[in-house]
Amino acid sequence: MLLLPLHAWAQYQETGPVQKDSTVVLSLEDALKIALSENTSIKVADLEIKRQKYAQKGAYGALFPQISATGMYSYAIQKQKVFFGSDDTSQSSSSGGGMASMMSGAMEPIMYYIKQLYDATNLPFVPYVPPAKENTTSSDPIEMGRRNQVQLSVSAAMPLVNVQLWESLRLTKDQVELTIEKARESRLGTVTSVKQAYFAVLMAKASYDVYNAVLENAAHNLKLTESRYNVQKASEMDLARAQSSFAAAIPNLYNAENAIQLGLWQLKAVMGVALDAPIDIEGRLSDYAGAMFRDLTEGEGADLERNSQLRQLATQAEILARQIRMQQFAYIPTLNLSLTYNYYTQSDKFNLSQWKWLPSSTMVFTLSIPIFSGGQRYHAIKQTRVQADELQLQRENTERQLRISIRQNLNTMSTAMKTYDAANEALKSAEKAYDIASKSYEVGKTTFTDLNNTELTLTQTRLQAAQAVYNFVVAKATLEQTLGYDFTEEK
Repeated sequence: MLLLPLHAWAQYQETGPVQKDSTVVLSLEDALKIALSENTSIKVADLEIKRQKYAQKGAYGALFPQISATGMYSYAIQKQKVFFGSDDTSQSSSSGGGMASMMSGAMEPIMYYIKQLYDATNLPFVPYVPPAKENTTSSDPIEMGRRNQVQLSVSAAMPLVNVQLWESLRLTKDQVELTIEKARESRLGTVTSVKQAYFAVLMAKASYDVYNAVLENAAHNLKLTESRYNVQKASEMDLARAQSSFAAAIPNLYNAENAIQLGLWQLKAVMGVALDAPIDIEGRLSDYAGAMFRDLTEGEGADLERNSQLRQLATQAEILARQIRMQQFAYIPTLNLSLTYNYYTQSDKFNLSQWKWLPSSTMVFTLSIPIFSGGQRYHAIKQTRVQADELQLQRENTERQLRISIRQNLNTMSTAMKTYDAANEALKSAEKAYDIASKSYEVGKTTFTDLNNTELTLTQTRLQAAQAVYNFVVAKATLEQTLGYDFTEEK
Protein backbone atom coordinates (compact mmCIF):
# COMPACT_ATOMS: atom_id res chain seq x y z
CA MET A 1 0.00 0.00 0.00
CA LEU A 2 3.00 2.31 0.37
CA LEU A 3 3.78 1.93 -3.32
CA LEU A 4 0.99 4.32 -4.33
CA PRO A 5 -0.67 7.23 -2.54
CA LEU A 6 -2.83 5.83 0.21
CA HIS A 7 -6.16 7.35 -0.77
CA ALA A 8 -5.70 6.46 -4.43
CA TRP A 9 -4.98 2.88 -3.41
CA ALA A 10 -8.01 2.78 -1.11
CA GLN A 11 -10.20 4.06 -3.92
CA TYR A 12 -9.16 1.50 -6.49
CA GLN A 13 -8.05 -1.58 -4.58
CA GLU A 14 -11.49 -3.22 -4.84
CA THR A 15 -12.29 -2.62 -8.50
CA GLY A 16 -9.10 -1.48 -10.20
CA PRO A 17 -5.46 -2.46 -9.90
CA VAL A 18 -4.50 -6.10 -9.68
CA GLN A 19 -1.45 -6.70 -7.52
CA LYS A 20 0.83 -9.36 -8.94
CA ASP A 21 3.68 -10.26 -6.63
CA SER A 22 5.08 -6.85 -5.66
CA THR A 23 3.99 -5.09 -8.86
CA VAL A 24 0.68 -3.26 -9.18
CA VAL A 25 -0.91 -3.96 -12.57
CA LEU A 26 -3.11 -1.10 -13.78
CA SER A 27 -5.72 -0.89 -16.47
CA LEU A 28 -6.18 2.27 -18.51
CA GLU A 29 -9.17 3.30 -16.40
CA ASP A 30 -7.17 2.77 -13.19
CA ALA A 31 -4.32 4.91 -14.51
CA LEU A 32 -6.75 7.70 -15.45
CA LYS A 33 -8.45 7.68 -12.04
CA ILE A 34 -5.14 7.84 -10.19
CA ALA A 35 -3.90 10.64 -12.45
CA LEU A 36 -7.05 12.72 -11.88
CA SER A 37 -6.49 12.52 -8.12
CA GLU A 38 -2.70 12.77 -7.96
CA ASN A 39 -1.57 14.88 -10.92
CA THR A 40 0.04 18.14 -9.77
CA SER A 41 -1.49 20.35 -12.46
CA ILE A 42 -4.98 19.16 -11.53
CA LYS A 43 -4.34 19.82 -7.84
CA VAL A 44 -3.16 23.35 -8.68
CA ALA A 45 -6.24 23.92 -10.86
CA ASP A 46 -8.54 22.78 -8.04
CA LEU A 47 -6.81 25.11 -5.60
CA GLU A 48 -7.20 27.97 -8.07
CA ILE A 49 -10.94 27.31 -8.20
CA LYS A 50 -11.08 27.45 -4.42
CA ARG A 51 -9.12 30.73 -4.43
CA GLN A 52 -11.45 32.32 -6.97
CA LYS A 53 -14.52 31.29 -4.95
CA TYR A 54 -13.03 32.93 -1.87
CA ALA A 55 -12.40 36.07 -3.94
CA GLN A 56 -16.03 36.02 -5.10
CA LYS A 57 -17.31 35.77 -1.53
CA GLY A 58 -14.99 38.59 -0.49
CA ALA A 59 -16.32 40.80 -3.30
CA TYR A 60 -19.88 40.44 -1.99
CA GLY A 61 -18.67 41.93 1.28
CA ALA A 62 -18.73 45.36 -0.39
CA LEU A 63 -22.55 45.26 -0.18
CA PHE A 64 -22.52 45.04 3.61
CA PRO A 65 -21.76 47.88 6.04
CA GLN A 66 -18.08 48.52 6.61
CA ILE A 67 -17.74 49.10 10.35
CA SER A 68 -14.64 50.52 12.04
CA ALA A 69 -13.74 51.93 15.43
CA THR A 70 -11.12 54.59 16.21
CA GLY A 71 -9.69 56.15 19.32
CA MET A 72 -7.81 59.45 19.60
CA TYR A 73 -5.98 61.21 22.43
CA SER A 74 -4.35 64.62 22.12
CA TYR A 75 -2.56 66.94 24.53
CA ALA A 76 -2.56 70.71 23.91
CA ILE A 77 0.91 72.06 24.61
CA GLN A 78 -0.39 75.58 23.92
CA LYS A 79 -4.10 76.21 23.84
CA GLN A 80 -5.68 77.94 20.90
CA LYS A 81 -6.65 81.60 21.45
CA VAL A 82 -9.26 83.74 19.73
CA PHE A 83 -9.76 87.52 19.49
CA PHE A 84 -12.97 89.55 19.44
CA GLY A 85 -13.24 93.15 18.36
CA SER A 86 -10.68 95.47 16.79
CA ASP A 87 -7.03 95.57 17.79
CA ASP A 88 -6.84 99.37 17.09
CA THR A 89 -8.13 101.33 20.12
CA SER A 90 -7.72 104.64 18.31
CA GLN A 91 -10.64 103.73 16.05
CA SER A 92 -13.00 102.89 18.90
CA SER A 93 -15.05 106.04 18.21
CA SER A 94 -15.57 105.12 14.55
CA SER A 95 -18.53 103.09 13.32
CA GLY A 96 -16.35 99.99 12.77
CA GLY A 97 -14.75 100.32 16.21
CA GLY A 98 -18.11 100.94 17.88
CA MET A 99 -19.58 97.82 16.25
CA ALA A 100 -16.56 95.74 17.27
CA SER A 101 -16.76 97.06 20.83
CA MET A 102 -20.43 96.25 20.97
CA MET A 103 -19.86 92.69 19.68
CA SER A 104 -17.02 92.23 22.14
CA GLY A 105 -19.17 93.43 25.01
CA ALA A 106 -21.97 91.09 24.02
CA MET A 107 -19.68 88.07 23.69
CA GLU A 108 -17.77 88.54 26.95
CA PRO A 109 -20.56 87.23 29.28
CA ILE A 110 -21.20 84.28 26.92
CA MET A 111 -17.54 83.31 26.80
CA TYR A 112 -17.30 83.75 30.57
CA TYR A 113 -20.15 81.31 31.22
CA ILE A 114 -18.77 78.84 28.67
CA LYS A 115 -15.46 78.95 30.53
CA GLN A 116 -17.32 78.42 33.83
CA LEU A 117 -19.01 75.39 32.28
CA TYR A 118 -15.70 73.90 31.17
CA ASP A 119 -14.16 74.59 34.58
CA ALA A 120 -17.17 73.29 36.54
CA THR A 121 -16.08 71.46 39.68
CA ASN A 122 -17.44 71.17 43.19
CA LEU A 123 -16.74 74.90 43.70
CA PRO A 124 -19.73 77.25 43.80
CA PHE A 125 -20.71 78.91 40.57
CA VAL A 126 -19.39 82.52 40.27
CA PRO A 127 -21.67 84.99 38.47
CA TYR A 128 -20.34 87.25 35.78
CA VAL A 129 -19.17 90.71 36.86
CA PRO A 130 -18.43 93.18 34.03
CA PRO A 131 -14.88 94.55 34.29
CA ALA A 132 -14.14 98.22 34.60
CA LYS A 133 -13.90 99.94 31.26
CA GLU A 134 -10.52 101.42 31.91
CA ASN A 135 -9.01 97.95 32.58
CA THR A 136 -10.32 96.13 29.48
CA THR A 137 -9.54 96.24 25.81
CA SER A 138 -11.27 94.65 22.85
CA SER A 139 -8.04 93.00 21.73
CA ASP A 140 -7.54 90.66 24.72
CA PRO A 141 -7.30 86.98 23.52
CA ILE A 142 -9.42 84.22 25.04
CA GLU A 143 -8.11 80.64 25.35
CA MET A 144 -10.21 77.82 23.89
CA GLY A 145 -10.33 74.12 24.76
CA ARG A 146 -8.64 71.92 27.39
CA ARG A 147 -5.22 70.36 27.72
CA ASN A 148 -6.37 66.72 27.44
CA GLN A 149 -8.74 65.60 24.72
CA VAL A 150 -10.04 62.05 24.14
CA GLN A 151 -12.38 60.94 21.37
CA LEU A 152 -13.79 57.47 20.71
CA SER A 153 -15.82 56.87 17.56
CA VAL A 154 -17.54 54.05 15.70
CA SER A 155 -18.42 54.50 12.04
CA ALA A 156 -20.34 52.43 9.51
CA ALA A 157 -20.70 53.02 5.78
CA MET A 158 -22.44 51.12 3.01
CA PRO A 159 -23.52 51.78 -0.56
CA LEU A 160 -27.24 52.23 -1.19
CA VAL A 161 -27.19 52.75 -4.95
CA ASN A 162 -24.05 51.75 -6.85
CA VAL A 163 -24.80 50.10 -10.20
CA GLN A 164 -21.13 49.82 -11.10
CA LEU A 165 -20.49 47.80 -7.92
CA TRP A 166 -23.38 45.46 -8.66
CA GLU A 167 -22.04 44.76 -12.14
CA SER A 168 -18.56 44.09 -10.75
CA LEU A 169 -20.04 41.34 -8.56
CA ARG A 170 -21.42 39.62 -11.66
CA LEU A 171 -17.93 39.94 -13.14
CA THR A 172 -16.42 37.92 -10.28
CA LYS A 173 -18.91 35.14 -11.01
CA ASP A 174 -17.72 34.98 -14.63
CA GLN A 175 -14.13 34.83 -13.44
CA VAL A 176 -14.96 31.81 -11.28
CA GLU A 177 -16.55 30.11 -14.30
CA LEU A 178 -13.43 30.84 -16.34
CA THR A 179 -11.24 29.28 -13.66
CA ILE A 180 -13.46 26.18 -13.55
CA GLU A 181 -13.17 25.80 -17.32
CA LYS A 182 -9.38 26.13 -17.11
CA ALA A 183 -9.37 23.36 -14.54
CA ARG A 184 -11.47 21.24 -16.89
CA GLU A 185 -8.96 21.89 -19.67
CA SER A 186 -6.20 20.73 -17.34
CA ARG A 187 -8.10 17.50 -16.65
CA LEU A 188 -8.65 16.87 -20.36
CA GLY A 189 -4.95 17.44 -21.04
CA THR A 190 -3.99 15.06 -18.24
CA VAL A 191 -6.33 12.37 -19.57
CA THR A 192 -4.82 12.68 -23.04
CA SER A 193 -1.27 12.56 -21.65
CA VAL A 194 -2.05 9.43 -19.62
CA LYS A 195 -3.62 7.73 -22.63
CA GLN A 196 -0.67 8.57 -24.86
CA ALA A 197 1.82 7.33 -22.25
CA TYR A 198 -0.22 4.17 -21.67
CA PHE A 199 -0.41 3.40 -25.39
CA ALA A 200 3.31 4.16 -25.78
CA VAL A 201 4.07 1.42 -23.23
CA LEU A 202 1.78 -1.00 -25.10
CA MET A 203 3.57 -0.09 -28.35
CA ALA A 204 6.94 -0.72 -26.73
CA LYS A 205 5.69 -4.09 -25.46
CA ALA A 206 4.40 -4.98 -28.92
CA SER A 207 7.81 -4.11 -30.39
CA TYR A 208 9.46 -6.19 -27.68
CA ASP A 209 7.29 -9.19 -28.59
CA VAL A 210 8.20 -8.80 -32.27
CA TYR A 211 11.93 -8.53 -31.62
CA ASN A 212 11.78 -11.36 -29.11
CA ALA A 213 10.20 -13.56 -31.76
CA VAL A 214 12.96 -12.47 -34.19
CA LEU A 215 15.59 -13.44 -31.62
CA GLU A 216 13.98 -16.82 -31.04
CA ASN A 217 13.84 -17.50 -34.78
CA ALA A 218 17.46 -16.34 -35.15
CA ALA A 219 18.52 -18.69 -32.36
CA HIS A 220 16.60 -21.58 -33.93
CA ASN A 221 18.06 -20.87 -37.37
CA LEU A 222 21.58 -20.59 -35.94
CA LYS A 223 21.23 -23.95 -34.23
CA LEU A 224 19.86 -25.51 -37.43
CA THR A 225 22.64 -23.96 -39.54
CA GLU A 226 25.32 -25.23 -37.16
CA SER A 227 23.88 -28.75 -37.37
CA ARG A 228 23.83 -28.62 -41.15
CA TYR A 229 27.32 -27.14 -41.24
CA ASN A 230 28.66 -29.95 -39.07
CA VAL A 231 27.41 -32.51 -41.60
CA GLN A 232 28.66 -30.36 -44.48
CA LYS A 233 25.19 -29.51 -45.79
CA ALA A 234 25.58 -25.76 -45.19
CA SER A 235 28.35 -23.49 -46.25
CA GLU A 236 30.53 -21.40 -43.99
CA MET A 237 28.83 -18.33 -45.48
CA ASP A 238 25.43 -19.55 -44.24
CA LEU A 239 26.86 -20.14 -40.79
CA ALA A 240 28.34 -16.63 -40.68
CA ARG A 241 25.02 -15.10 -41.79
CA ALA A 242 23.14 -17.06 -39.14
CA GLN A 243 25.56 -15.89 -36.48
CA SER A 244 25.33 -12.27 -37.60
CA SER A 245 21.51 -12.43 -37.70
CA PHE A 246 21.43 -13.75 -34.15
CA ALA A 247 23.87 -11.07 -32.94
CA ALA A 248 21.92 -8.29 -34.71
CA ALA A 249 18.63 -9.34 -33.07
CA ILE A 250 19.95 -8.85 -29.51
CA PRO A 251 20.36 -4.99 -29.57
CA ASN A 252 16.84 -4.54 -30.94
CA LEU A 253 15.47 -6.54 -28.02
CA TYR A 254 17.43 -4.42 -25.54
CA ASN A 255 16.19 -1.21 -27.14
CA ALA A 256 12.59 -2.40 -26.95
CA GLU A 257 13.05 -3.35 -23.30
CA ASN A 258 14.51 0.10 -22.58
CA ALA A 259 11.57 1.73 -24.39
CA ILE A 260 9.17 -0.11 -22.06
CA GLN A 261 10.98 1.22 -19.01
CA LEU A 262 11.06 4.78 -20.35
CA GLY A 263 7.37 4.57 -21.19
CA LEU A 264 6.52 3.39 -17.67
CA TRP A 265 8.49 6.28 -16.19
CA GLN A 266 6.60 8.73 -18.37
CA LEU A 267 3.31 7.13 -17.36
CA LYS A 268 4.21 7.41 -13.66
CA ALA A 269 5.16 11.05 -14.14
CA VAL A 270 1.83 12.06 -15.70
CA MET A 271 -0.04 9.97 -13.13
CA GLY A 272 1.72 11.81 -10.30
CA VAL A 273 3.16 8.75 -8.52
CA ALA A 274 6.72 7.95 -7.48
CA LEU A 275 9.03 6.89 -10.30
CA ASP A 276 10.29 3.96 -8.19
CA ALA A 277 6.79 2.56 -7.67
CA PRO A 278 6.63 -0.99 -9.15
CA ILE A 279 3.81 -0.46 -11.65
CA ASP A 280 2.89 -2.37 -14.79
CA ILE A 281 -0.04 -2.12 -17.18
CA GLU A 282 -2.37 -4.77 -18.44
CA GLY A 283 -3.60 -5.56 -21.91
CA ARG A 284 -2.05 -5.64 -25.36
CA LEU A 285 -2.11 -3.13 -28.17
CA SER A 286 -3.98 -5.59 -30.35
CA ASP A 287 -6.91 -5.43 -27.87
CA TYR A 288 -7.77 -2.00 -29.29
CA ALA A 289 -7.78 -3.15 -32.90
CA GLY A 290 -11.43 -4.20 -32.70
CA ALA A 291 -12.57 -0.58 -32.19
CA MET A 292 -10.74 0.77 -35.21
CA PHE A 293 -13.24 0.11 -37.95
CA ARG A 294 -15.99 2.71 -38.01
CA ASP A 295 -17.43 5.44 -40.19
CA LEU A 296 -15.35 8.59 -39.70
CA THR A 297 -16.96 10.83 -42.33
CA GLU A 298 -19.40 12.37 -39.86
CA GLY A 299 -16.55 13.49 -37.62
CA GLU A 300 -15.53 16.32 -39.97
CA GLY A 301 -18.62 18.29 -38.94
CA ALA A 302 -18.15 17.53 -35.24
CA ASP A 303 -19.64 19.96 -32.76
CA LEU A 304 -17.08 22.07 -30.88
CA GLU A 305 -19.52 23.18 -28.20
CA ARG A 306 -17.65 21.20 -25.54
CA ASN A 307 -14.20 22.35 -26.59
CA SER A 308 -12.47 23.90 -23.59
CA GLN A 309 -10.57 26.59 -25.52
CA LEU A 310 -13.72 27.92 -27.19
CA ARG A 311 -15.57 27.85 -23.88
CA GLN A 312 -12.84 29.90 -22.27
CA LEU A 313 -12.91 32.40 -25.12
CA ALA A 314 -16.69 32.68 -24.80
CA THR A 315 -16.38 33.34 -21.06
CA GLN A 316 -13.67 35.92 -21.68
CA ALA A 317 -15.96 37.64 -24.19
CA GLU A 318 -18.69 37.78 -21.55
CA ILE A 319 -16.20 39.23 -19.06
CA LEU A 320 -15.24 41.98 -21.52
CA ALA A 321 -18.92 42.73 -22.17
CA ARG A 322 -19.49 43.10 -18.43
CA GLN A 323 -16.43 45.32 -18.15
CA ILE A 324 -17.88 47.60 -20.84
CA ARG A 325 -21.20 47.79 -18.99
CA MET A 326 -19.41 48.41 -15.72
CA GLN A 327 -17.45 51.28 -17.28
CA GLN A 328 -20.66 52.72 -18.73
CA PHE A 329 -22.30 52.54 -15.30
CA ALA A 330 -19.56 54.86 -14.02
CA TYR A 331 -21.69 57.71 -15.47
CA ILE A 332 -24.55 56.84 -13.08
CA PRO A 333 -24.67 58.69 -9.73
CA THR A 334 -24.03 56.73 -6.55
CA LEU A 335 -25.68 57.05 -3.16
CA ASN A 336 -23.89 56.05 0.05
CA LEU A 337 -24.93 56.03 3.69
CA SER A 338 -22.58 56.57 6.64
CA LEU A 339 -23.26 56.55 10.37
CA THR A 340 -20.86 57.91 13.02
CA TYR A 341 -21.12 57.76 16.80
CA ASN A 342 -18.58 59.76 18.86
CA TYR A 343 -17.81 59.79 22.57
CA TYR A 344 -15.86 62.92 23.42
CA THR A 345 -14.30 64.58 26.48
CA GLN A 346 -11.86 67.38 27.39
CA SER A 347 -10.14 68.27 30.66
CA ASP A 348 -7.17 70.25 31.92
CA LYS A 349 -6.54 67.63 34.61
CA PHE A 350 -5.59 64.06 33.86
CA ASN A 351 -8.23 62.65 36.19
CA LEU A 352 -10.36 60.02 34.46
CA SER A 353 -12.99 59.92 37.21
CA GLN A 354 -13.69 63.65 36.78
CA TRP A 355 -13.94 63.64 32.99
CA LYS A 356 -17.33 64.34 31.50
CA TRP A 357 -18.10 62.32 28.35
CA LEU A 358 -20.30 63.90 25.72
CA PRO A 359 -21.83 61.63 23.02
CA SER A 360 -22.65 62.74 19.50
CA SER A 361 -23.84 60.92 16.41
CA THR A 362 -24.38 61.74 12.75
CA MET A 363 -26.02 60.11 9.75
CA VAL A 364 -24.84 61.24 6.31
CA PHE A 365 -26.26 60.51 2.86
CA THR A 366 -23.70 61.15 0.12
CA LEU A 367 -24.87 61.55 -3.45
CA SER A 368 -21.96 61.50 -5.93
CA ILE A 369 -22.72 62.70 -9.45
CA PRO A 370 -19.92 62.22 -12.02
CA ILE A 371 -19.71 65.22 -14.32
CA PHE A 372 -16.32 65.39 -16.02
CA SER A 373 -13.24 63.14 -15.84
CA GLY A 374 -11.16 64.41 -18.73
CA GLY A 375 -12.34 61.64 -21.07
CA GLN A 376 -10.95 58.79 -18.95
CA ARG A 377 -14.20 56.85 -18.79
CA TYR A 378 -14.90 57.35 -22.49
CA HIS A 379 -11.51 56.12 -23.64
CA ALA A 380 -11.58 53.21 -21.18
CA ILE A 381 -14.79 51.98 -22.85
CA LYS A 382 -13.19 52.34 -26.29
CA GLN A 383 -10.15 50.38 -25.15
CA THR A 384 -12.25 47.50 -23.81
CA ARG A 385 -14.27 47.36 -27.03
CA VAL A 386 -11.05 47.01 -29.01
CA GLN A 387 -10.09 44.11 -26.74
CA ALA A 388 -13.46 42.50 -27.45
CA ASP A 389 -12.84 42.81 -31.21
CA GLU A 390 -9.39 41.23 -30.80
CA LEU A 391 -10.91 38.37 -28.82
CA GLN A 392 -13.50 37.75 -31.55
CA LEU A 393 -10.75 37.46 -34.17
CA GLN A 394 -8.82 35.15 -31.86
CA ARG A 395 -11.91 32.96 -31.43
CA GLU A 396 -12.41 32.67 -35.19
CA ASN A 397 -8.78 31.70 -35.71
CA THR A 398 -8.90 29.18 -32.84
CA GLU A 399 -12.01 27.54 -34.24
CA ARG A 400 -10.35 27.33 -37.65
CA GLN A 401 -7.28 25.64 -36.16
CA LEU A 402 -9.46 23.22 -34.21
CA ARG A 403 -11.29 22.25 -37.39
CA ILE A 404 -7.93 21.54 -39.02
CA SER A 405 -6.88 19.47 -35.99
CA ILE A 406 -10.11 17.43 -36.18
CA ARG A 407 -9.54 16.68 -39.85
CA GLN A 408 -5.92 15.76 -39.25
CA ASN A 409 -6.86 13.34 -36.48
CA LEU A 410 -9.66 11.82 -38.54
CA ASN A 411 -7.30 11.46 -41.50
CA THR A 412 -4.70 9.80 -39.26
CA MET A 413 -7.32 7.41 -37.92
CA SER A 414 -8.55 6.60 -41.41
CA THR A 415 -5.00 5.99 -42.65
CA ALA A 416 -4.31 3.80 -39.62
CA MET A 417 -7.41 1.73 -40.35
CA LYS A 418 -6.33 1.18 -43.95
CA THR A 419 -2.74 0.46 -42.92
CA TYR A 420 -3.83 -2.06 -40.29
CA ASP A 421 -6.14 -3.80 -42.76
CA ALA A 422 -3.37 -4.04 -45.36
CA ALA A 423 -0.74 -5.06 -42.79
CA ASN A 424 -3.06 -7.71 -41.38
CA GLU A 425 -3.52 -9.25 -44.79
CA ALA A 426 0.20 -9.02 -45.49
CA LEU A 427 0.93 -10.60 -42.12
CA LYS A 428 -0.95 -13.76 -43.04
CA SER A 429 1.04 -14.08 -46.27
CA ALA A 430 4.33 -13.28 -44.52
CA GLU A 431 3.74 -15.90 -41.83
CA LYS A 432 2.90 -18.49 -44.46
CA ALA A 433 5.94 -17.55 -46.56
CA TYR A 434 8.22 -17.77 -43.51
CA ASP A 435 6.89 -21.21 -42.57
CA ILE A 436 7.50 -22.46 -46.10
CA ALA A 437 11.00 -20.93 -46.23
CA SER A 438 11.88 -22.32 -42.80
CA LYS A 439 10.83 -25.88 -43.72
CA SER A 440 12.52 -25.58 -47.10
CA TYR A 441 15.73 -24.45 -45.41
CA GLU A 442 15.60 -27.41 -43.05
CA VAL A 443 15.54 -29.84 -45.97
CA GLY A 444 18.06 -27.82 -47.93
CA LYS A 445 15.74 -26.64 -50.74
CA THR A 446 16.33 -22.92 -50.09
CA THR A 447 19.18 -20.68 -48.98
CA PHE A 448 19.62 -18.83 -45.71
CA THR A 449 19.31 -15.55 -47.61
CA ASP A 450 15.78 -16.46 -48.69
CA LEU A 451 14.94 -17.36 -45.12
CA ASN A 452 16.27 -14.02 -43.88
CA ASN A 453 14.25 -12.11 -46.47
CA THR A 454 11.00 -13.78 -45.48
CA GLU A 455 11.74 -13.17 -41.78
CA LEU A 456 12.49 -9.50 -42.45
CA THR A 457 9.16 -9.14 -44.26
CA LEU A 458 7.37 -10.85 -41.38
CA THR A 459 8.99 -8.53 -38.84
CA GLN A 460 8.08 -5.41 -40.82
CA THR A 461 4.44 -6.42 -41.23
CA ARG A 462 4.11 -7.15 -37.50
CA LEU A 463 5.54 -3.76 -36.61
CA GLN A 464 3.33 -2.03 -39.21
CA ALA A 465 0.21 -3.62 -37.76
CA ALA A 466 1.16 -2.58 -34.23
CA GLN A 467 2.12 0.94 -35.38
CA ALA A 468 -1.23 1.32 -37.16
CA VAL A 469 -3.15 0.48 -33.98
CA TYR A 470 -0.94 2.86 -31.97
CA ASN A 471 -1.46 5.73 -34.43
CA PHE A 472 -5.21 5.17 -34.33
CA VAL A 473 -5.62 5.19 -30.54
CA VAL A 474 -3.30 8.20 -30.09
CA ALA A 475 -5.17 10.20 -32.75
CA LYS A 476 -8.46 9.16 -31.15
CA ALA A 477 -7.28 10.38 -27.73
CA THR A 478 -6.26 13.73 -29.22
CA LEU A 479 -9.59 14.00 -31.03
CA GLU A 480 -11.50 13.36 -27.81
CA GLN A 481 -9.54 16.14 -26.11
CA THR A 482 -10.34 18.51 -28.98
CA LEU A 483 -14.03 17.67 -28.79
CA GLY A 484 -13.95 18.10 -25.01
CA TYR A 485 -14.91 14.57 -23.94
CA ASP A 486 -13.86 13.29 -20.54
CA PHE A 487 -13.10 9.59 -20.18
CA THR A 488 -15.89 9.21 -17.61
CA GLU A 489 -18.52 10.66 -19.96
CA GLU A 490 -20.45 8.81 -22.58
CA LYS A 491 -18.87 9.21 -26.00
